[in-house]
Amino acid sequence: MNERQQRLLTAAIADAIGYGGISTLSRITGMSRTTITSGHKELEDSEELDKDRVRKKGGGRKKIIDKDQTLMNDLESLIEPVTRGDPESPLRWSCKSTRKLAEELNNTGHDVSHVTIANLLSELGYSLQGNKKTIEGASHPDRNAQFEYINLMAQKYQQNGQPVISVDTKKKELVGNFKNVGRELRPIGDPEKVQVHDFKIKELGKVNPYGIYDIAHNYGWVNVGTDNDTAAFAVESIRRWWNSMGYAAYPDAEKLLITADSGGSNGYRIRLWKVELQKLADETGLEISVCHFPPGTSKWNKIEHRLFAFITLNWRGKPLISHEVIVNLISATTTKKGLQVECRLDKNSYPKGIKIPDEMMDQINIVRSDFHGEWNYTITPKDVSDCSC
Repeated sequence: MNERQQRLLTAAIADAIGYGGISTLSRITGMSRTTITSGHKELEDSEELDKDRVRKKGGGRKKIIDKDQTLMNDLESLIEPVTRGDPESPLRWSCKSTRKLAEELNNTGHDVSHVTIANLLSELGYSLQGNKKTIEGASHPDRNAQFEYINLMAQKYQQNGQPVISVDTKKKELVGNFKNVGRELRPIGDPEKVQVHDFKIKELGKVNPYGIYDIAHNYGWVNVGTDNDTAAFAVESIRRWWNSMGYAAYPDAEKLLITADSGGSNGYRIRLWKVELQKLADETGLEISVCHFPPGTSKWNKIEHRLFAFITLNWRGKPLISHEVIVNLISATTTKKGLQVECRLDKNSYPKGIKIPDEMMDQINIVRSDFHGEWNYTITPKDVSDCSC
């Protein structure tokens, strides 16, 4: 029963009892004598009451915003101090929780609880939200033109049956019984137990998963390095892909197109990257072309959303307790569109700080494109003299 039905029923029983009925029903039900008396008057009222209403028009507790006319404006000024209120708001540099908002409003003369604040914020259209990465910052004026150039080069190579790969290093991962973001199905009340602190274990260290994604065949290769993420490691990863997967998929290949970020171990400014690519070209006889994405556009690299995203999804919620676990989880990554991934562990040493003198750079058979030659270039084997980029 609703409030009105309870009031009328209690009043009717009290009336049936007669003298002392109101007091008796008040003690039994806990309902106040005033409420029972009001119900008795409603029963005696000759006018028919609106059955859709629980109380008479105007009855009930008034809304706080009706009693406190300035509450809403003061609340909004605390939430958005720059656009709606005082720039020197006391909560400008604080986390705006409902409790802090209520405390500050009470300090300024209002009488409100944090629960009421939560309800008012919902009415105003506010909700808890995190940061969202949408501002890319300054972009290069030839950004779109470079995207078009990469697309044309990829189409040209694929039409001629030549391999096109996307390369990058995935986020470095700590090896050990540490928390891994995400959730997986487990018995209720039995979560996977992991270390409280993510302190690197010296014997296990970190791993650098370097990926190669074959765009045409939807194949991935990941070289899990245990040492430094250097240009030598990046090219060795490409070498291992070619020897294990690339040559079998493209036995008649004469050229190779690599699309890569502009920074990191395969950055366009890294001298060692070009020196190691020259070695790879000499070994394989391939004419290796490289197209770098403009600075700040790494998310457009296909390997990010066609390979790495699915690896992260596959191992979500699973502690990466050993090298074997990491390799197996990466190798088990598949998609409905037929993605296949091979993964190997690379325990070789790749020292940092290798200096490449100008004399060694002069020995590289490199031909730069007329359009942004720093981003687009071709390295040919040393027994090949002509090349068109």
